[in-house]
Amino acid sequence: MPHRVAVLALDGLLPFELGIPARIFGRSLDPAPGNRGGKLYEVVTCSVRPPGPVRTDSDYAILVEHGPEALATADTVVIPASYELGPVFEEGRLTEELAAALALVRPGTRMVSICTGSYVLAAAGYLDGRPATTHWSSADHFQRLFPQVRVDPDVLFIDDGDVLTSAGVAAGIDLCLHLVRRDHGSAVANEIARRTVVPPHRDGGQAQYIHRPVPEPQFATTTTARAWALGQLDRPILLRDMARQESMSVRTFTRRFREEVGVSPGQWLTQQRVERARHLLESSDLSIDQVARDAGFGTATSLRQHLQAALGVPPTVYRRTFRRASADTP
Repeated sequence: MPHRVAVLALDGLLPFELGIPARIFGRSLDPAPGNRGGKLYEVVTCSVRPPGPVRTDSDYAILVEHGPEALATADTVVIPASYELGPVFEEGRLTEELAAALALVRPGTRMVSICTGSYVLAAAGYLDGRPATTHWSSADHFQRLFPQVRVDPDVLFIDDGDVLTSAGVAAGIDLCLHLVRRDHGSAVANEIARRTVVPPHRDGGQAQYIHRPVPEPQFATTTTARAWALGQLDRPILLRDMARQESMSVRTFTRRFREEVGVSPGQWLTQQRVERARHLLESSDLSIDQVARDAGFGTATSLRQHLQAALGVPPTVYRRTFRRASADTP
């Protein structure tokens, strides 16, 4: 049976964010032989009230055909942002209507928020003691309202196992693609990204979108250095080598890189190497030692350490999980 995703539509919702789960999950198709082309997810949209219209932040309403009972059948619940959260946003507490709807969610259901939908998860207690993110412009208010939550305003999303939160608006796409990648591997997620015409994985975090003074027009960027580094991942890459590609000093290059990408050059290189390793583990029969060398980690021990830190699993477990489809191929 397809994994069932229930999207909770609240009054004041943003139509763009409401449509993200249906676009990403609804177009994810099974690549496995014998079931090729079958839907991996079933997406339903529901309200906290019986079926009927739900107000948006635009000049139209959306007719929702499912009531809160749909939450009781969900494997994953997604809560997009709303501009009419009332006491949830102002006092950090659920309305009776919203509390009754969330009470229908089964234990163990995966809970996901897009943008300020995180306020609902926090008010319901799902984020107590956990790391979480939200739109950068609301991060300070969110932290004051929910001091028990460990807020990180710089990332695009946070995966804390059964509870995941994303930053503002388009970061919901990043999070949904991440879930597809987590559930079914990079090949399926990358195909959805291509069809949606978005990058399968964005560099850095939302720190790069926070308002800050714009660099002078004559300043160069670090694009050339990043493109050069991607072609050298299997080799040692020094910071001065990257800076040299842009004819910058190491200090200037490091500052400019963080301004543009949102992370340091070293963090970015590690992210790219983890992605290269994931691709090789999923799509090739190379040994773990060879994957480590080709991804630039050098040794299998280093690869295990970095993959464990980034994904929570060692290379052998990751390969066994995401080579499932290819293992079925005659």
